[in-house]
Amino acid sequence: MEPVRHIEGRAIPFGLKNVDTDLIIPARWLKTISREGLGRGAFEAVREDPDNVFDQPDFVGAPILVAGDNFGCGSSREHAAWALLDMGVKAVIAPSFSDIFSGNAFKNGILTVILPQEQVDRLLEVAATDPISVDLESQTVTTPFQDRFRFEIDPFRKHCLLEGLDEVGLTLARDAAIAGYEAKLGAEKPWLVHGTDLAA
Repeated sequence: MEPVRHIEGRAIPFGLKNVDTDLIIPARWLKTISREGLGRGAFEAVREDPDNVFDQPDFVGAPILVAGDNFGCGSSREHAAWALLDMGVKAVIAPSFSDIFSGNAFKNGILTVILPQEQVDRLLEVAATDPISVDLESQTVTTPFQDRFRFEIDPFRKHCLLEGLDEVGLTLARDAAIAGYEAKLGAEKPWLVHGTDLAA
């Protein structure tokens, strides 16, 4: 997982409330186990409208999505986070997220930023014409017009995102401690160690 520190660029001004994971990535795209190519299916129903915001030249590949309340509700499909990543989205800003989506986003290196509705409304306005900046270290979202909005984030999630640590990375970071524990356990209780010949 790549570290997440500072994300800057155009932001897709979506703003729709109660967007569920089926709208983010329809069920027919769930047959794949690969993350690549899922961006083509992201928001498929919305993109049937030729004037949709996602396919406007200014927003193709935009690293930020500004969404509405209760973003990511519905089923727990991790493919929703994969699809956003494949689109290039690294941060989603909304008044609230479903817990399951928020967890899946975090595990895949997507920063979810919760801000009050009036601040999200301001960002939707700015995003239509100008870039937005999200800084995880200072926990702020800023615009070229001196807007500065502070957001809260769980300290553990912040650490993992800043360091680019997923669950595997967290485990590998404790490699020396794990190896030391296994060596001690093997010395104290050799019958627990797989492959130990007790007759020797």
